[in-house]
Amino acid sequence: MKRLPCFLLWFFLSEAQGFEIPTSALPEFAEYGDLVELAPGKFEFVPENRRHQRSVPGESGQTTEDVDQVTLYSYKVQSTITSRMATTMIQSKVVNNSPRPQDVVFDVQIPKGAFISNFSMTVDGTTFTSSIKEKTVGRALYSQARAKGKTTGLVRSRALDMENFKTEVNIAPGAKVQFELHYQEVKWRTLGSYEHRLHLQPGRLAKHLEVDVWIIEPQGLKFLHVPDTSDGHFDGVPVVSKGHKKAHVAFKPTVAQQRKCANCSETAVDGELVVVYDVNREEKAGELEVFNGYFVHFFAPENMDPIPKNILFVIDVSGSMWGIKMKQTVEAMKTILEDLRTDDQFSVVDFNHNVRTWRNDLVSASKTQVADAKKYIEKIQPSGGTNINEALLRAIFILNEANNLGLLDPNSVSLIILVSDGDPTVGELKLSKIQKNVKQNIRDNISLFSLGIGFDVDYDFLKRLSNDNRGIAQRIYGNQDTSSQLKKFYNQVSTPLLQNVQFNYPHTSVTDVTQNSFHNYFGGSEIVVAGKFDPEKAEQLQSIITATSANTELVLETLAQMDDLEDFLSKDKHADPDFTRKLWAYLTVNQLLAERSLAPTAAAKRKITKTILQMSLEHHIVTPLTAMVIENEAGNERMLADSPPQDHSCCSGALYYGSKVAPSSLPSWVSPSPTPRIPVSAIGAPVLEATPPPHVMRVENDPHFIIYLPKSQKNICFNIDSEPGKILNLVSDPESGILVNGQLIGAKMPKDEKLNTYFGKLGFYFQSEDMKIEIGTETIALSRGSRASILSWSDTAQIINQRVLVSVKKEKTVTITLDEEMSFSVLLHRVWKKHPINVDFLGIYIPSTNKFSPTAHGLIGQFMHEPKIHIFNERPGKDPEKPEASMEVKGQKLVVTRGLQKDYRTDRVFGTDVPCWFVHNSGKGFIDGHYKDYFVPQLYSFLKWP
Repeated sequence: MKRLPCFLLWFFLSEAQGFEIPTSALPEFAEYGDLVELAPGKFEFVPENRRHQRSVPGESGQTTEDVDQVTLYSYKVQSTITSRMATTMIQSKVVNNSPRPQDVVFDVQIPKGAFISNFSMTVDGTTFTSSIKEKTVGRALYSQARAKGKTTGLVRSRALDMENFKTEVNIAPGAKVQFELHYQEVKWRTLGSYEHRLHLQPGRLAKHLEVDVWIIEPQGLKFLHVPDTSDGHFDGVPVVSKGHKKAHVAFKPTVAQQRKCANCSETAVDGELVVVYDVNREEKAGELEVFNGYFVHFFAPENMDPIPKNILFVIDVSGSMWGIKMKQTVEAMKTILEDLRTDDQFSVVDFNHNVRTWRNDLVSASKTQVADAKKYIEKIQPSGGTNINEALLRAIFILNEANNLGLLDPNSVSLIILVSDGDPTVGELKLSKIQKNVKQNIRDNISLFSLGIGFDVDYDFLKRLSNDNRGIAQRIYGNQDTSSQLKKFYNQVSTPLLQNVQFNYPHTSVTDVTQNSFHNYFGGSEIVVAGKFDPEKAEQLQSIITATSANTELVLETLAQMDDLEDFLSKDKHADPDFTRKLWAYLTVNQLLAERSLAPTAAAKRKITKTILQMSLEHHIVTPLTAMVIENEAGNERMLADSPPQDHSCCSGALYYGSKVAPSSLPSWVSPSPTPRIPVSAIGAPVLEATPPPHVMRVENDPHFIIYLPKSQKNICFNIDSEPGKILNLVSDPESGILVNGQLIGAKMPKDEKLNTYFGKLGFYFQSEDMKIEIGTETIALSRGSRASILSWSDTAQIINQRVLVSVKKEKTVTITLDEEMSFSVLLHRVWKKHPINVDFLGIYIPSTNKFSPTAHGLIGQFMHEPKIHIFNERPGKDPEKPEASMEVKGQKLVVTRGLQKDYRTDRVFGTDVPCWFVHNSGKGFIDGHYKDYFVPQLYSFLKWP
């Protein structure tokens, strides 16, 4: 009878979740050669009769006792990232060449918040696989095996951002063992990039050491690099292959390269392989991906001005902060204060058993005030107890009072950042009461962020406190690195770009949406929303995002990738076809766990608990409510991977804890886009197709002006033949404060010895609003005062700013409306990028209106007050199809030719013919003066007309 191995499994995952992945069968071991590792490491091998006598490496790297005749044959790590969803497999194969039994420890560090998806091992032909059970069921099954002498335990890891999975197995002489662990995690964007960290600790030299990372991002890869984490030891070993949307990183050091030195038997592979990357966002702010019945929505807009902050720093200066923690906190605070912007307001509250304030009210972050605050912080001497309750209420009072006195910018963001290392010891001690006091006093426009230093603080309390008040909590590890951790967190929240961000989807085809309403969006991060989509109820999926920026209200419409995404993923064998479901489940379960910790009643908590348990079992996830049972085929050898019963905060690495809103609850100020791609039933009012006004003044092509004169009901045309770079004034009305200018660009080369010119940039200025809008062929930039934001032609969006509404229809038009009375439309003309002559250009359409002042001028503006014309003596022209006529206008008698021009508003490819009378010589006689009189020096210069 084969000797049954003895097992010991440790598992720590306070926030462990996962999905089941089929495990690989154990292939036959190949030739082992003479590779024998001498040094102890993460894979610890102990002879059975010397269980506690490990070999100790000498200075030369050689062992001082008999070697452990155990070979690490292979150590493989494979990671695949598909649209931020990462799946990682760690596999090791070991053989016992010793004449004695050996204990082998498989000890793996995985990122906090990762989902353990599967674990299996094969020991000398006996295979153990895993299954997920409800926790009490799992423990009952395990207890049966435990009665037969099997043991288990939990190991709590305090490693920064890492957790441990540890298994020990005793193997007989000549036995072979394979371990294989799978886990999954979501890549959260921090400070402008994603980081994928693989902790590599084979413990000894491996005959085959292979690490592969595949990245598949449909948005396209903006950059990717692998920083050196080994002080140059593995310089040149990582091989990076990068395409437009895919990348592969391979790390496969030879045995010689693994050695710490040429004669060393110890491995230098003991650390992290880090891959840093970001995706392209120049084309659009949001990415909506639909696949296999689920959707994932990524939102990370850029090119916006920061919103001013009102920020209160609440710092624990009790006796427990003495020493390195206080020194590091002071160092961090000095840097943070220097990084405040001049339009920010701030103050500092420090507390022990008493509460002090540097200033009793908010002050602007001028150089003088910042310098004074730094001096104040430098003089802090930690002592006494911890009065968290009073400190937070004081900070809330300062912000509330400033708001009541009208001292806060209505568009500003208010933040409180609490830094503490312990539980309350003075004042209110009951944590639930502190949480209630804060909730009752804090305004709903204030976000509370909590940073817990070390392990003496009740971190679960800080998570509840922050999640309940539109913020998050983060643990700060009390060591030499405390300062950089504090500064990194502040940098993540230092640049608020949007407030009140809300995602809306059509309720007829979308269900089970994750949190879709967020108090703030911070630059460099990313908001992720997911849900289920029924393709039988809608052919397309479109979202509407509403938000408030520094100076405008924003409405952004995004149309999902569907067929293109499916085609792209099907062509890549490494792409995970299940990434949308996994990401949705990850968000949903984590958010439910966070909601459970905030449940107001026992009944509500039971209801949430039931939902979490159902999802955990359905999606094969280890949570505080489930356990992973690992057993052999016969079921008589079992181990248990059990997660500690701790409340979970969504989501490890994420910057946002939001809320859910009904799909039709759009803000009252939102008006639907006049020409959406598809109807969106999430909007309360019906969406109507707008019909373009039939008679407008327009400029198209190179450039052709078509002036419609409503009283005469005539279209008069003329061309302007100028040169690239010149700026033409189209409308100049200083009295009304309205300006429209256009800058010319040239074709790539002349055609028939003539270089055609087109409008490549248009500038609109509304003086009363201090708003400038610059429309190019790639982006639409809006600025108001010193604040600016940029949209792309790849977006469908609305920006609302009091009197001005800017609507962008993806790759088609920009419509600018002033007071709902005056409008301007800009059409985008795209050409084949490799065309030898043509370039992208813009057309402009302006309906006739009497809203301009009598002094309005410009190539178009002068005709807002219609001149009298008389066309007579129509006769055959040189071209039989183009008759001539005489036209009297402005005291001039001109010869005009009948012809056709194009209106592209309804037919963007071929255009609609518009008959008009053409004025030759760049409109001479029809326009006032000469066309060169309409040149202006800058895009926002008013025309100086005599």
